[in-house]
Amino acid sequence: MAQYQITVDEEILHGLFHGDEGVGLLLEQVVNQILQAQVSEQLQATPYQRTGERQGYRNGTYPHTLTTRVGRLTLRVPRVRNGQFSTELFLRYQRSEQALVLALMEMVVNGVSTRKVTRITEELCGTSFSKSTISTLCKRLDPTVHGWNQRSLSKKQYPFLLVDALVIKIREDGRVRSRSAMIATGVNEEGYREILGLMLGDGESEAGWSKFFSWLKERGLNGVDLVVSDSHAGLVKALLSHFTGCTWQRCQTHFMRNLLDAAPKSLQGEIYRKARAILDGCT
Repeated sequence: MAQYQITVDEEILHGLFHGDEGVGLLLEQVVNQILQAQVSEQLQATPYQRTGERQGYRNGTYPHTLTTRVGRLTLRVPRVRNGQFSTELFLRYQRSEQALVLALMEMVVNGVSTRKVTRITEELCGTSFSKSTISTLCKRLDPTVHGWNQRSLSKKQYPFLLVDALVIKIREDGRVRSRSAMIATGVNEEGYREILGLMLGDGESEAGWSKFFSWLKERGLNGVDLVVSDSHAGLVKALLSHFTGCTWQRCQTHFMRNLLDAAPKSLQGEIYRKARAILDGCT
């Protein structure tokens, strides 16, 4: 393991205890000194040293901005004549600390919007990432999400299945369009809910739902006794054809929503309370 001798300015050292910028300035100074030590190792010569073992000559430096959890660092990366300086401190085109990038991806996974991520990074690091940059970073999650969405379901049985669809807008082929996201939630034999899978479709047609249920069964979904969904005709027909012998129940939330939509606004409160009492008494 390489060892480096580092010197620290007294002013920066005192700044560690008087402000948030001290850590960033200290890290910037340390990393720049490490870069200079590494180029000396690569060239086998320190600046202005005359030696027969020299492997090349310095050719100044160029600035490299690195965004970290302690702020934005401006590094002075050495240039080498007739060659290229290499270091493992950061990837050649990477402008952000890997841990920070992973933190940004974790925020998106937990439901933080790209706009909020931009504001959060500005507060924490003194800089911000554009929405397009966050979206690009999140593409790294695609293999993980794909693996989760294609995992085997054969190891457990799911007696209860809840299915629904959300209409969302996505960017596809250079334009924004509406797609239906079909989602299945299973309740396993231990009583825990699991998201079993998600598939995008053009609409809630019988063919679309049939493809979705076939996909779930191909992944090993079994043991389904009761399915809860809205009363969409295509959904119910596809459901009963794929899960023969199971019981279908209309979702109370969708039923209540349909009931209130058909009622006068002045009576919706009273109807909701009475219908809710009936449903609670049945459960």
